[in-house]
Amino acid sequence: MPTLQSVVSIVWVSAAVALSLGGRCVIAAPPAAVQSEPTNAEEAAAKKKAAEAAVAAKYDAIVATLSAEEQAWEKVLQQHLGGFYLPHHQVDKLAGKSTAWDFVKDDPTLPRVLLIGDSVSRGYTLAVRKALAGKANVHRAPANCGPTASGIKNIDAWLTDHPGGEKWYVIHFNFGIHDRGTPVADYTARLEQLVQRMKQNGAKVIWASTTPIPDNLEQKQTAASIVERNAAAAEVMHKHGVAIDDLFGFITPRLAEMQRPKDVHFKDEGYELLGQQVAESVADALK
Repeated sequence: MPTLQSVVSIVWVSAAVALSLGGRCVIAAPPAAVQSEPTNAEEAAAKKKAAEAAVAAKYDAIVATLSAEEQAWEKVLQQHLGGFYLPHHQVDKLAGKSTAWDFVKDDPTLPRVLLIGDSVSRGYTLAVRKALAGKANVHRAPANCGPTASGIKNIDAWLTDHPGGEKWYVIHFNFGIHDRGTPVADYTARLEQLVQRMKQNGAKVIWASTTPIPDNLEQKQTAASIVERNAAAAEVMHKHGVAIDDLFGFITPRLAEMQRPKDVHFKDEGYELLGQQVAESVADALK
């Protein structure tokens, strides 16, 4: 199939022939091709890479102006956010947008709280900080924590790579949505290891049950997979005396209005509601 550019060239040559004068054909040059849009996948990738490099350069310039503690935190984020989340973080930083991964300067008179979890946890982090303002220093792991396999690999860094070190009063955590395809035996074995590691810290540990997900055969996910893993996780938590923040049961009655259609994520009001519930659970532990 001829390209648009080749068709334009043919039309211009034909018109020039029709206008020939005295046996000489006066041919006008075709208009220059418009280059604002990429012409192929390779060019599109190059443009994307150049745009990301420009953002990264501006981000680096901003980071250079921060305090030593803030710069250290940004380096931690650079190490853990990965190729998907880091560019988003850089854009948010340039825009001055407050996010779950903001640097938290501790008030030394308040207890320190760590939130560990995936993008749902990230979604309610700001609401938890707001609800516990003046009551706790609320941090979150420097990553989208993903499945339990990632937790086993990174838990030491998530606990220690924060300004203020590893001393946590409360750790509120969840793994589930990314483990929907993990064999239950592997899932529970990893949860055992994670709970034991967090308890070594001396913190009060709270398990958040995984929020519901819709059936989606294309993505090979079922709502039942989360029910099954929540039940398995509850057995582990009861065995180790870990408190349970039942976010699944809390949000289910309002799921239709709070969760995005055909999505595991929530609307802003859903995250606000979940954040309030998490804050209450943490506040109980702080007592």
